[in-house]
Amino acid sequence: QVQLVESGGGSVQPGGSLRLSCAASRSIFSIFTMGWYRQAPGKQRELVATITRGSTTNYADSVKGRFTISRDNAKNTVYLQMNSLKPEDTAVYHCNAHFGNADYWGQGTQVTVSS
Repeated sequence: QVQLVESGGGSVQPGGSLRLSCAASRSIFSIFTMGWYRQAPGKQRELVATITRGSTTNYADSVKGRFTISRDNAKNTVYLQMNSLKPEDTAVYHCNAHFGNADYWGQGTQVTVSS
């Protein structure tokens, strides 16, 4: 079992920045592909970004050039740096750990972008 705890969400004005963190409970964090997903009210959960254990990254088109995913295997932590935030980025952001047939999810952290 892997427990994931997100932090760093909050409220910000359009154009602002936030940095999300996701800490994993297990030291084998390094073998997982880690990802950030988000779910806005009334919408399905969608992929934001993923990073493999080899640090290959993938982004949703809507966040390319604005968001950056990174990982620190020594700290069992994955980050999402979000810049130039837009109101449409408002959602609950969830951390995901994937390996083989296993998927683990965090509880989520709220990000609200509003003037």
